[in-house]
Amino acid sequence: MVITDPVLLKGRDAVDVLRQAVAGGATMAQVRWKDGTPAEILELTRALVAALTVPVLVNDRVDIALAAGAAGAHLGWEDPPLEMLRPHVPAGFLLGISVGTSEEAARAPATADYWSVGPCFATPTKHDAGAALGSEGFAALARLAPDATPVIGIGGITAANARSIIDARATGVATIGAVLSAANPEQAARALRQAIS
Repeated sequence: MVITDPVLLKGRDAVDVLRQAVAGGATMAQVRWKDGTPAEILELTRALVAALTVPVLVNDRVDIALAAGAAGAHLGWEDPPLEMLRPHVPAGFLLGISVGTSEEAARAPATADYWSVGPCFATPTKHDAGAALGSEGFAALARLAPDATPVIGIGGITAANARSIIDARATGVATIGAVLSAANPEQAARALRQAIS
């Protein structure tokens, strides 16, 4: 999963960069734009949904995801509770949750479609991410997920360390900087894909 970040895009077109990432093997995209207005986030999400052949999720904003025809939304602990939102979204609409501690794992609703666990490694793109888990810490939290719930590793993921997270029971990995900061997003996504295959 490749997550958008306006700062790392440095003026490049998000749709073009994400299209390159998908060509390189990315299988999901997530719109994360903390300072974007709802109208801006909606416009970007609609553009990505129209342009990409993979599911698009929206960080925090279920309303925008629904309005844009996105595949789902990713929720944190400051967002409306996932279990309260579930009855109000269509069947098949994905709702994922962030899990960074054993306490959050214990509170995570069983109805989450996936867990995003991290930060796996030190990351400069999320200042409130907490201490890095490492592959052993990731594995410990991943074991707490309900059976058959996919677990995605996030935070400081690169082609050099992604395999250690897959080996620690991750279904996949999410990245921001490793792809968005790359001169060639397609090559960067392909390197990550090869690392975890």
